[in-house]
Amino acid sequence: MTETSDFTAELQRRLLDRLEAFPEKTMTEAFVDFVGEHLVEDGTLDDLDAHSMEFMWQNRTVTVSGYDIAGSGSILHLVIADLGPFGEPLKRERVDQLIRRASAFADFCRSGGHQRLERSSPGYDMAERIHSAWSDLHMIRIFVLTAGTTSTRRLKETNVAGLPTTAQVWDLDRIQRLTGASRDQEEIQIDLAELGFTVRCLESPRQADGYRCLMAVLPGSLLAQLYDVHHSRILQRNVRAYLQSRGKVNKGIAETIQHEPGRFLAYNNGVSATAKEAELEHAPDGPILVRLTELQIVNGGQTTASLHHASRKGADLSDVHVPAKITLISDERLDPMIPEISKYANSQNAVTSADFEGNSPFHVGLERLSRSTWTTDPEGKQSRWYYERVRGQYDVERSRCRTAARRRNFDHENPRRQRFGKTDAAKYELAAALRPDVVCLGAQKCFLRWTEDENLDKREAPNLEYFRHLVAKAVVFNETRSLIQKENFGGYLGQTTAYVVSLITERLGGLDLDTVWRGQRLPDELVAAVPDVARAVRAVLIEPPGSANVTEWCKKASCWEAVRASAWTPPADLQRAARAR
Repeated sequence: MTETSDFTAELQRRLLDRLEAFPEKTMTEAFVDFVGEHLVEDGTLDDLDAHSMEFMWQNRTVTVSGYDIAGSGSILHLVIADLGPFGEPLKRERVDQLIRRASAFADFCRSGGHQRLERSSPGYDMAERIHSAWSDLHMIRIFVLTAGTTSTRRLKETNVAGLPTTAQVWDLDRIQRLTGASRDQEEIQIDLAELGFTVRCLESPRQADGYRCLMAVLPGSLLAQLYDVHHSRILQRNVRAYLQSRGKVNKGIAETIQHEPGRFLAYNNGVSATAKEAELEHAPDGPILVRLTELQIVNGGQTTASLHHASRKGADLSDVHVPAKITLISDERLDPMIPEISKYANSQNAVTSADFEGNSPFHVGLERLSRSTWTTDPEGKQSRWYYERVRGQYDVERSRCRTAARRRNFDHENPRRQRFGKTDAAKYELAAALRPDVVCLGAQKCFLRWTEDENLDKREAPNLEYFRHLVAKAVVFNETRSLIQKENFGGYLGQTTAYVVSLITERLGGLDLDTVWRGQRLPDELVAAVPDVARAVRAVLIEPPGSANVTEWCKKASCWEAVRASAWTPPADLQRAARAR
């Protein structure tokens, strides 16, 4: 079999695994969840609220598979999927049709179409949220996901519902690279000449550690355009997300752009970036930077995003220039060097201790424990809970099993349903810590809050008891979710799960995590109680005060206070079991 056909079979298996875990979903919805998770981890999307809708409106077919409002509220991301026959060509006409349908959804939201939908439905929530945010939006990005193949990647900018709109297609080949299942990962390729920029630079000699540096002055419009095209992908290794214009430094950046653009070069500390490769053209008056491979801005993300937002608001960046140091460094040196480059280059906004946690002893230790700790399920089978500290670890390690027998053994010892990553760990921990409102912020924000609150960069490697309790929290969360799903309540499954776990934990004064670890399942008394707790919780979640948006209501501490005020009381048998701990 070829590498592509291997991946096709593997993708189908992964989607079937998801359908087994979440039988309420369709195959296309499982596909959107799978690709969406990788796009978020890759930095292409900030987050993804997946929900499929298709209906007729004003003689137009309206279709959407999910959305996110990114760029501090200025960018609408719309996802639409066409699973199609795996590996078969997807015609350009079909791509255009999908884009039209997603565009129709944007227009539907802009015009207040949410009022036509059932108020308690996730579809209403999604459309109402976009409608409420519309006045702050500056652009739309449409992502077409398909398991077919196409040569179409990025389409020219158009205008949808009054906003500039770009569209890009993620087909089977591109998804294969995205998920790490291909030998060739998709890299950011920046052709400066193609973009219309001439950038002169100075080149350092190769240094003792094998790297070299380029010093350049970049046009502000170039940085704005790079952020526009690649968004947070070029900031993946930056220690912070964009902080908007609230901070003193960012306000200064915005004011300089507006009032003194010619002094931007003098006032701004510039950007520090890394790249795997650079192509230079040697002209009589010095080298010209022609092409960069895998550019990452590790310090200066605030400057880059501020320039982009100013540009979108109509600011003239023709007189804005930014000093830049670009370090050319090989793959194997990136991870150890980038945190240090960022740490020593950073002199604008204070960097929190959590910013540099990527390779911290805590996460490395958690990974080590997950590889050496075995558990026994109720059927007597031994396996491990696989902590994926780095995206794609699980699949890379599995791919090293060259024979079918070895892959079966790997799957037996490391079931895919027992794989979890950093954002999953944050969700399990914060739900058990009575912070369901933070869990509902989304995977990335939840992880950042956990990192900051627990000072994970300063924590030593966890002990075996911590790991066992974390796995027990995962069992509680995942089994609670499955029980709620069987009740067929409708939408808001993730939010309901987080609040149910927190409410049960609070009412019982904690959970017997040692018992859950030993049994790898919820106690029977808790299984019986979950549906009643879920009904009490949902009654609060779907009736936000002032007819507010349900998804946004779930993110508020006041929502948690309202749930805590609910009348649910643990039944006697559950209280007895809790007292017997």
